[in-house]
Amino acid sequence: MNSATVRGLLVRGMLAGLAAGVLALIVAYFLGEPSVDKAIGFEDVHAHEHETEVVSRSLQSTAGLATGVLVYGVAFGGIAALACCFALGRVGRFGPRATALLLSGCALVAVYVVPFLKYPANPPSVGDSDTIGRRTALYFLMMLLSVLLALAATVLGRRLAPRLGTWYATVVAVAAFALVIGLAYAFLPVVDEVPAGFPAALLWRFRLSALAVQAVLWGGFGLLFGELAERLLNPRPGATASAEAVPAAR
Repeated sequence: MNSATVRGLLVRGMLAGLAAGVLALIVAYFLGEPSVDKAIGFEDVHAHEHETEVVSRSLQSTAGLATGVLVYGVAFGGIAALACCFALGRVGRFGPRATALLLSGCALVAVYVVPFLKYPANPPSVGDSDTIGRRTALYFLMMLLSVLLALAATVLGRRLAPRLGTWYATVVAVAAFALVIGLAYAFLPVVDEVPAGFPAALLWRFRLSALAVQAVLWGGFGLLFGELAERLLNPRPGATASAEAVPAAR
């Protein structure tokens, strides 16, 4: 794959990430922000000291949210596009659409879902401010372990495929990944800092909305980037013929 093609895929990846970020922003605003507002209301009622807001809540939930989600979408779209360039043709006989969607799904599981199941997202008022450094370190450690184990499972599956076949090699690799992740879940410390009286339904809705935002972001990127990459790498015969006919007409 030449540099011009990689550059074209990178640009398309960033555009797909931006579009997926818009979709995720809609989900975050309508599903996540109401839970955040209720959690802040719980915090205001039970807090002994009230801090002065540096940035207003209305600005946080609109421009601040949009900036964070869209910038993240563009950045992760570029990185994911480069990963797709590397994976294309190396993960089986998949075309650009299937490769992008498969890679997005696997990345969603390894980068977000696996760490989320051990250390789920929490709304405001949940969590001790004195342990935020420890909780952050544990979360990123779980994420790092998940990504490294996912890469190791991929290598294992590729090495077993000639002897076991693609199906059984994939089953063995996934089972090995799940086993080691289960051991990590068992040995890493548990974090449970939900304050007494915090509504369980509110916590559940917030965590579901956080998961939905990531699913829409990664799923939307996989579908959009796959379509853009397919059109770049495998243009339709009609489009190619039209492009060749323009210089001839001149």
